[in-house]
Amino acid sequence: MAHLALFTLFSIFCALVAVVAAGSDYYKILGVDRHASDATIKKAYKKQSKKYHPDKNTTPEAKDKFVEVSRAYEVLSDSEKRAIYDRHGEEGLKQHEAGRNAPDPFNMFSNFFGGQQEQSRKGPTMLTEFEVSLADMYSGNHVGFRIKKRILCDHCRGSGAASDGDIHTCGGCNGQGVKLVKQQVFPGMYAQTQVTCNECGGRGKVIKKVCPHCHGHKVVDHTAEYTLDVTPGMPEGHEVVFEGEADESPDYDAGDVVLRVRSGKTSGGFRRKESALYWTETIGVDEALLGFEHNITHLDGRILTLKKDGTTQPGHVQVVEGEGMPIFEGTGHGDLFVTYNVVLPTTLGKELKQKLSGAFGRRAGAGPEKDETEYKEEEGKKEEKGQEEAKKEETEKEEENSKEEKDEL
Repeated sequence: MAHLALFTLFSIFCALVAVVAAGSDYYKILGVDRHASDATIKKAYKKQSKKYHPDKNTTPEAKDKFVEVSRAYEVLSDSEKRAIYDRHGEEGLKQHEAGRNAPDPFNMFSNFFGGQQEQSRKGPTMLTEFEVSLADMYSGNHVGFRIKKRILCDHCRGSGAASDGDIHTCGGCNGQGVKLVKQQVFPGMYAQTQVTCNECGGRGKVIKKVCPHCHGHKVVDHTAEYTLDVTPGMPEGHEVVFEGEADESPDYDAGDVVLRVRSGKTSGGFRRKESALYWTETIGVDEALLGFEHNITHLDGRILTLKKDGTTQPGHVQVVEGEGMPIFEGTGHGDLFVTYNVVLPTTLGKELKQKLSGAFGRRAGAGPEKDETEYKEEEGKKEEKGQEEAKKEETEKEEENSKEEKDEL
């Protein structure tokens, strides 16, 4: 196995030497244009290297393609090598690299995808609240959107200089980005301290003439267009990540754009809770008593019939199975819950009153009917009251007769 691994590495090394001598078009190999930003080049390399890495792709041509991709990225990701390649081509780059050892494409791959060397810093994540219709979440859709962000200047490729010739090695630190400062600790004793170069800000290079397009800022404002694939049944607040599409900078890798997807407030009367849908249907008194058949338009445009025979109580909830939201990344649907709201008429005509009275066996305008117990109690009270009135009247007559007898005496 060890001999096989050594043979594979030796074959890749030989192929790499052949690629260097051939003068390949590195931009074409990575599938980018000559003005591509560092972030674009890195993204292209990541995609191509995964595709052709011999550990994943065992086809005979994959090994050679992987070497080509690694060499292209090794050159185009280095601003100095890229500038030489753009000016003098592969031959000029070969002269520049004379005396150096050829790079190991597997080491480069390891460094890029999490090797032991220091990884490049990633920029901040851009979180955006994004609203789609509930109908889109029900049926699925492709929804376009725009995001304002900063990208590397196409003119200077993020250097901030008008041209490559305007970038010079800092004379204050000789390109190191730091200076050694001697400080006296005690009389006759000094210590050297390393500090960031104040002339170049630690970059090791200074710009004599700034880029006229970005004015030395290295980045420009840009409005990017994307498409969101809304999956049927997508949950409220679901986050979709667009990797490496946030603000670009020459100092770090672009962060991610994260869309937090929610449905709009107006959803045609439908309300959602997870996989369930809720709907309120209004019916009249006659429909509540006699039954009804109503049609509603579902989120996907289908006509759904709500039918009920007999009486329907106000607030009654009908469950329509399988007419809720699709199960996200699954099969089937949730249920639809229909709540019925019964509306009473504000006024009743005389004819309608008579019909209702006949239907319920009551006199129009009469108060509520009493049951037998209430009737007997009321009759008893009337009889008792009548007896009290009669007794009172008899007492008054006796008192009057007694008074007349006294007057005669």
